Amino acid sequence: MRLSDIAKALTAHLENAAPDTEITGVAGIENAGSGQLTFVSNPKYNAAARTTKASAVIVAENFPAIETGMLRSKNPYLAWAKAIELFYQAPSYAPGVHPTAIVHPKAKLGKKAYIGSYVVIDEDVVIGDNAVLLAHVVIYRGVTIGNNFFAHAHAVVREFCQLGDNVLLQNGVVIGCDGFGFAKDDEGCWYKIVQSGNVVIESDAELQANSCIDRASIGETRIGRGTKIDNMVHIGHSCAIGNDTLLCAQVGLAGTTEVGNNVILAGQVGVSGHVKIGDGAIAIAQSGIPHDVPAGAMVSGAPAIDHKLWLKCCAAYARLPEIAKAVRKLSLRE
Repeated sequence: MRLSDIAKALTAHLENAAPDTEITGVAGIENAGSGQLTFVSNPKYNAAARTTKASAVIVAENFPAIETGMLRSKNPYLAWAKAIELFYQAPSYAPGVHPTAIVHPKAKLGKKAYIGSYVVIDEDVVIGDNAVLLAHVVIYRGVTIGNNFFAHAHAVVREFCQLGDNVLLQNGVVIGCDGFGFAKDDEGCWYKIVQSGNVVIESDAELQANSCIDRASIGETRIGRGTKIDNMVHIGHSCAIGNDTLLCAQVGLAGTTEVGNNVILAGQVGVSGHVKIGDGAIAIAQSGIPHDVPAGAMVSGAPAIDHKLWLKCCAAYARLPEIAKAVRKLSLRE
């Protein structure tokens, strides 16, 4: 593919390279060779851009000039994502139902559905057009799913859950497993609370491998439009997640947590139940959040506090031996 065609496809400005240069693929900046395209969006790799053997580099509009060809972009990371798509052909699946699949007579499948081996689709399920369900996917009774649904092997959608259009489930996702609800009886034993609610996944959401979304005891657990949920994330019963939010690996939300739009919870963030996290908030990795977080805040630590304050606390913590020594000297003078 010619560089000029790539530039046009990415809405990027080509600089310092012949428009007819042939690009055969993409690669990381340290491994790229002649005929390949790479990118820089993290300043950490600026120096590598000067020594890369790639034929061209996707860079920001204000990136310093280098000898290698450049594709200047307003958003180099997004341009790189689109560049990968130009060279990667994902597997395609011809419409049809594998002979080992079990599809209930009362289930309704849209046009051009691919139903893979050992898939089970129960009674009163409705799935829209262009669905792809790979091996061992299970869809329980009464589920409704929109168009362009894609479920990788061993994904499960439990009874009565509702999914919008363009929802992607990676391997091992479980939608609508029982919420963790128990009440103690008079003998001190745990009595299971029936989880009678469901889960609603709005359009354009993606849930990655082995994440679990609990159904509500009553009402619903809701994942907003365009939200992306990473591997091994747990969403407790009756939680409500806003639009375009990112929940990174091993995040855990206790029941009835409310998370706003455009929130980022980094890896291993834990949130107590009945907590509200405002729009645009960011929690740094391994933060523990026991209280509400206002919109736009950045928090760190456990219990989570303002990120800048947390950095000061970390600096002070590193000096604790020195401070303790000084305190002992002062106490000896008295």
